[in-house]
Amino acid sequence: MTDAPMTTTSTTGADWGAWQESWDRQQEWYMPDREERFRIMLDMVEALVGTAPRVLDLACGTGSITARLLARFPDAVSTGVDLDPALLAIAGGTFAADDRVTLVTADLTDPEWTARLPYDSYDAVLTATALHWLHSEPLAALYGQVAELVRDGGVFMNADHMIDDSTPRINAAERARRHRGMDQAKAAGALDWAEWWQLAAQDPVLAGPTARRFEIYGEHADGDMPSAQWHARVLREKGFGEARPVWCSPSDTLLLAVK
Repeated sequence: MTDAPMTTTSTTGADWGAWQESWDRQQEWYMPDREERFRIMLDMVEALVGTAPRVLDLACGTGSITARLLARFPDAVSTGVDLDPALLAIAGGTFAADDRVTLVTADLTDPEWTARLPYDSYDAVLTATALHWLHSEPLAALYGQVAELVRDGGVFMNADHMIDDSTPRINAAERARRHRGMDQAKAAGALDWAEWWQLAAQDPVLAGPTARRFEIYGEHADGDMPSAQWHARVLREKGFGEARPVWCSPSDTLLLAVK
């Protein structure tokens, strides 16, 4: 069966924990190995910058990375930046009592977005399943800004769908296999993207932010999904010393760059 709408109370507003759980389940419909990529991401954070990092959660959404970061590294601090008012509302409710977390509303295509951040530099900038909303040119520009934010020896990681156009038969087979699994999960009651947003629009607390979100983005942005090789090359061109994948599934890649 499908998820019920999240409950709302007069004292606490929306049930933020339930909304976080619902978002995770919806995302896992597309990415069953989502937790594995988060685990590897934090493994590499620990290996390269330690267990008390200052982190920028780029295009943070509901704060999925930040939640896992703080659960594993209690001495970490995180700045979450996003433009989506609905997802930021969930993040804000989730981390309202946590002084390790700062949330910033900013458009990553705005050349001045970094001026809104509370710190000039970060040990790690982390992002997942978000930057495919951008076309290649603004993404390359963003990578230049990220390179300026990461301290020497710090890291940037991007976990996302990265397509190698030189392997069309492999790509088609992988996509067909993945969609078979998604169809099976959907038949078992999993929510897809559109259904999840329909629930958000019905919630008394999230209805307004959800409407504003669709005014900003529309149904879905039409970005690019260049190859992992493209990401690594551009990151090196923008100032990182090393860049390569450190994890991949048949469809997705976690790319790590070290300043």
